[in-house]
Amino acid sequence: MKSLQFTLESDNNHLLSKLCGDLNENLRLIEKYLAVEIIQRGNQFRIVGPKTAINEAQHFIQDLHHKLVKDPGLELNNKDLNMALHSIATENKSDHKEKFVAEFQLMIKERAINPRTINQERYLRRIQDNDINFGIGPAGTGKTYLAMACAVAAFEKGLVKRLVLVRPAVEAGEKLGFLPGDLAQKVDPYLRPMYDALYDLMGVERVTKLIEKQIIEIAPLAYMRGRTINDAFIILDESQNTTKEQMKMFLTRIGFNSTAIVTGDITQVDLPKGITPGLRHAIEVLSGIDGISMTFFETIDVVRHPIVQRVVSAYEHYEQTHSPEYL
Repeated sequence: MKSLQFTLESDNNHLLSKLCGDLNENLRLIEKYLAVEIIQRGNQFRIVGPKTAINEAQHFIQDLHHKLVKDPGLELNNKDLNMALHSIATENKSDHKEKFVAEFQLMIKERAINPRTINQERYLRRIQDNDINFGIGPAGTGKTYLAMACAVAAFEKGLVKRLVLVRPAVEAGEKLGFLPGDLAQKVDPYLRPMYDALYDLMGVERVTKLIEKQIIEIAPLAYMRGRTINDAFIILDESQNTTKEQMKMFLTRIGFNSTAIVTGDITQVDLPKGITPGLRHAIEVLSGIDGISMTFFETIDVVRHPIVQRVVSAYEHYEQTHSPEYL
């Protein structure tokens, strides 16, 4: 993970507003396609992410700015921006496939977990070397599953005594009150993806027994307040749906001989408008701190069923060829 800061020559607020777009929508597009994080303060920009993607994002922003300075009346068309960024991302995808050769393997008993992309391999290596690790990127890139695999591997080797798996129970358009059952049953659907990964890695029967013994704990984020967790592997999934206060609270729960992994997708936030996601804030605050790693996944890292790739491509094509209100 790298960071780059640069300043545009012009500090014209009108041009900067056009460059960034309404509510920074142009910057969000760049983040989406190039898998970077962009922090902007006036004409100063800071980009966090993979080295190649950072350079491309910087050049893209500078090129847009140059065009606006040259022609102040220029309107940045949403469709054109999508097409240009998609072209860059597609080119990266081709280069990425040709260069990657896996050199790392995670063993869980007799089962081998192999990374399929460069970023997945970097992610696994960094988790071995750092106390706190962030896995940031789109769905299907393996960030949660690989985090689970690292947790299970550490537990099987006796490096930790328990697994603590956490997820914010944030409603994505649905209401908890409409779900049947008590509180535990209401939040269970939010934790289901974590169960699925555990079942695949350890088997349903063993997972059930370990949960009963409280060796594996799967809990909503709110249940973490006031605790200090030692000798554990702790995973916070869907962290883009935490607030700044919740993220700080989670990160300060980590005790001795514990490793934490925070996963999330900064483009899929379900928090109410006006609330800064804890993941986005943490990227800005914690970048470059010793003992904390940040791995940024890209669309090329999506490793789900091939039909998912075709679905994603179809939606991207639709967004590029239709009017901005659909974006």
